[in-house]
Amino acid sequence: MAELLAFDGVSAGYGEAVVLDQLSLSLDEGKSLAILGRNGVGKTTLLETLMGNTRVMAGSLRWRGQNITRWPSHHRVHAGLGWVPQEREVFPSLTVAENLSVVARKGPWNLQRVYELFPRLKERAGNYGNQLSGGEQQMLAVGRALMTNPSLLLLDEPMEGLAPIIVEELAEAIRRMCTQQGLASIVVEQHPVLTLSMTDQAIVLERGVVVHQGASRELAQDAALLERLLGVEMAH
Repeated sequence: MAELLAFDGVSAGYGEAVVLDQLSLSLDEGKSLAILGRNGVGKTTLLETLMGNTRVMAGSLRWRGQNITRWPSHHRVHAGLGWVPQEREVFPSLTVAENLSVVARKGPWNLQRVYELFPRLKERAGNYGNQLSGGEQQMLAVGRALMTNPSLLLLDEPMEGLAPIIVEELAEAIRRMCTQQGLASIVVEQHPVLTLSMTDQAIVLERGVVVHQGASRELAQDAALLERLLGVEMAH
């Protein structure tokens, strides 16, 4: 399978502060990757670096074989990077349908497909962004990123602050996107077991360095390793 994305020895951060330290990873077309780690280890910085929002001090980023290390953010979006930030950033004074349509680009993802993935959004199509619950806003943020028809979807803590029933709905939608629709994705999330259930591969970061890399399923089944790497106590 063709390589979609690669970090080659990337050191990056903000100003003089180095957050990612000689980080290397790669992702193939259509594959999904979980980025795990305790708070403050560089998970969000990895996504921000991919979007061009940090200072890269060393190494390079490749996208479909092209060096994109110095590309501005908007070039990366046009190349196929879809971004769902932690803040959601839905347009409060536009309806759900308008939020989705305003960013639409040609491709397989259209209003109908987004509504199939998130039936709640279809029910709320005429509601304004500021009339939605937190969970509905999160679904809208994901749907809006899909409407740009990305080749890679970046999700930064999509489950944060959501009710358990919404978390499961959203997780199921992300699984469908990745497994059935074959959309490549990178998911940063605080719920390791849930995140591993949605992805093919996983890396664990510690102080901006990759300390574990492997199949998501294998890591999910290794309670001792999860506890050691993440301090997560698994239910026995």
